[in-house]
Amino acid sequence: MSALEKSLVRLEWPCLCQQLATFAATKRGMRQLQSGDILAGTQAASEVLLAQTREIIALETTYQGRLDFSLVTDIEPYLERLQHRGCLLGNELLAIAHVLTTARQQRRHIDAHPLLVELNRLVSGLRTYPEVSQEIHRCITDQGEVSDRASPELAAIRQQQRQARATLHTALQQIVQRRATALQDAVITQRRDRHVLAVKATHKDHVPGIIHDLSASGATLYIEPQETIELQNRLQQLGHQEAEAERAVCQALSDQLATMTDDLWYILDVLTALDMAVARAHYSLWLEGSCPEFCDTASLRLQQLRHPLLVWQHHHEQGQAVVPIDVDIPASIAVVTLTGPNTGGKTATLKTVGLAALMAKAGLYIPAAATPQLPWFSGVWADIGDEQSLAQNLSTFSSHICNIRDILTELDVAGGATLVLLDEVGAGTDPSEGTALAIALLRYLADHATLTLATTHYGELKALKYQDSRFENASVEFDEQTLAPTYRLLWGIPGQSNALAIAHRLGLHESVIEGAKKLLAGDTGSVNQMIAGLVDQRQEQAAKISAVTQLLQETEHLHQEVERKAKELRQREQQLRQHQEEQVRSSIVAAQKEIAKVIAQLQQAASPEQIKSAQTALDHIAQTYLPPPAPSGFIPQPGDRVRLPQWQQVGEVLSVSQQGDIVVQLGQLKLAVPPHAVESLSGEPVQPPVKTKSASISPPTQSAPAIRTESRTLDLRGKRLRDAEPLLEEFLNRQQGTVWIIHGHGSGALRQFVHEFLSHHPSVQSYELAAPEEGGRGVTVVQL
Repeated sequence: MSALEKSLVRLEWPCLCQQLATFAATKRGMRQLQSGDILAGTQAASEVLLAQTREIIALETTYQGRLDFSLVTDIEPYLERLQHRGCLLGNELLAIAHVLTTARQQRRHIDAHPLLVELNRLVSGLRTYPEVSQEIHRCITDQGEVSDRASPELAAIRQQQRQARATLHTALQQIVQRRATALQDAVITQRRDRHVLAVKATHKDHVPGIIHDLSASGATLYIEPQETIELQNRLQQLGHQEAEAERAVCQALSDQLATMTDDLWYILDVLTALDMAVARAHYSLWLEGSCPEFCDTASLRLQQLRHPLLVWQHHHEQGQAVVPIDVDIPASIAVVTLTGPNTGGKTATLKTVGLAALMAKAGLYIPAAATPQLPWFSGVWADIGDEQSLAQNLSTFSSHICNIRDILTELDVAGGATLVLLDEVGAGTDPSEGTALAIALLRYLADHATLTLATTHYGELKALKYQDSRFENASVEFDEQTLAPTYRLLWGIPGQSNALAIAHRLGLHESVIEGAKKLLAGDTGSVNQMIAGLVDQRQEQAAKISAVTQLLQETEHLHQEVERKAKELRQREQQLRQHQEEQVRSSIVAAQKEIAKVIAQLQQAASPEQIKSAQTALDHIAQTYLPPPAPSGFIPQPGDRVRLPQWQQVGEVLSVSQQGDIVVQLGQLKLAVPPHAVESLSGEPVQPPVKTKSASISPPTQSAPAIRTESRTLDLRGKRLRDAEPLLEEFLNRQQGTVWIIHGHGSGALRQFVHEFLSHHPSVQSYELAAPEEGGRGVTVVQL
């Protein structure tokens, strides 16, 4: 076993694969996952596996789809038999048909979603032979038996069997009726595939035939009557013929399948790959993991990283809650020395990082927050645990040295990014020699490995950070109040072993602990005191950061609440205003209808002066009750602060001309700019100036009704343009208020001429097409 394979065992990768296999739907997929041989050999292959996992999650969550493997059984032995031209049984042929049907359904399901690129690429080469599966279903029943319709010969044989059984049954029933007194029981039974009668031993001569069995007491003989021997022989012959016919059908189907075994193996491999992708997706979702991202640099960024095996233990074995760790190692760091007390989580940290690297290679999500970022490690080596062997005469130290020797040998020939994880480096021997050996080893790994994480209790290794910028310290936190580890990582600070505190917690005699404390007084005590001070400072900073973060979250929540309530108030205000406007408009419309009736009556008998007075009164009512049109933008006023997007400056409005130009003060500079070059500080555009003359082709807005009389109407229909111009000029000069010009529909030339004339006439305030009931596009209503 290579050092790389041994490292997988030390990191408990096989255990993770066993857990992953429980999410597989097929036996073949489960076996492959359990083998642990699922690590991709290249970064591109790992990215494909991750893409498949991601697309399965999208298929099930976004598209609400699911791949069904319920009909897939392990057909691998059947395919091996087909390669040797063997004959498959009916249920085995049916299993292959189910695999073909499943593959066809899976491909159709995935083809429906073109955005699932990798899954479509995986199933694109499938050839599912629908005609073969149809033939199998025609010949084999759902119970795995050969159907009558499989061949005419088989159907004929079974028809003869049915007739022979009916004749045999009739003959036996007649014997039962004739020899009822000689029978122990009037029941037809079977012995050795032959139909027999239970005859009393004392009456055996009454039923001549062949004795097939004897009861335990000897009182009953099971006799095949002489009269039915030939019939039963015939049935046996037909049974042999039936078996031969069934075998011929199965052999023909098997021979057909044998010609396509390569495609069948490929289909099985694709279905297994799909099953493994589904298992990876379900396991990743169960872990609440995040899709990792491979970075080009040798930096690691794993936030809130959890040990996957501990997560499993917590959920399935009622273990302790998993404490997440943050691993943020820049590309400039090559070696991290991890220190702290025993049972503090140092070894668990090594395994967690190692498993995270392996999970990313295998296409699994990592149980971490945000987007985990890490290099694609071509090799992950680990020397973790005590592997002393009495059989090989190896001590703990010797075992570690042998492991490290094998790791360095493979490391020298490895390419790409590499990760080395060492637990208690240099331990198990004289401390001074172990320290020297550990320092030399870590310096060698800093030159030859991409990243090394090593746990240690040696104080000298903590000082390497201050001698070489490629080294970094980290420690596991220890609570001095509870005398227990918190399992959190502290970066940049070396940790203490806290051996005396742990010994006190475990109940070691107080006098022994006090004696040890006296021996530790001096330089070592000062260093520990300094480390303790750094830890206290880090904890104090962390507490302040946590308080600030919480305050910021509360502030953001309050801001969102205020924004929400302000939006609700604005919406309610707008709804109330619209409701009020609708009420006013409906009241005015109702009043206008009533007034129009009165005007219609006046129009028949009243004088022009009375009509004009009534028109003026109606206009007054409309102006009084109709709400003003809502402004369509920002109206700048002198003294307002405005923004000029073109110059990316904010200035002050000095004045606004009648033409709409705006004079803005920008520092010492005054600019006269058009309205479109200015906006409010909140981004609203300037409301365009109201034009004194407008033309509209939309239906007229609701206002007080004008009175149309013959004297206020000019009919130009049938007039030439040169004749219409003087008539139009003379008509407009002697009119006031609202007038009507009839130009008809026609080709539209006369209407266009009238509109062009009106747009330049000084007396015309506005004009628009008449309402449909007043002539529509054939009449223009003019306001003078």
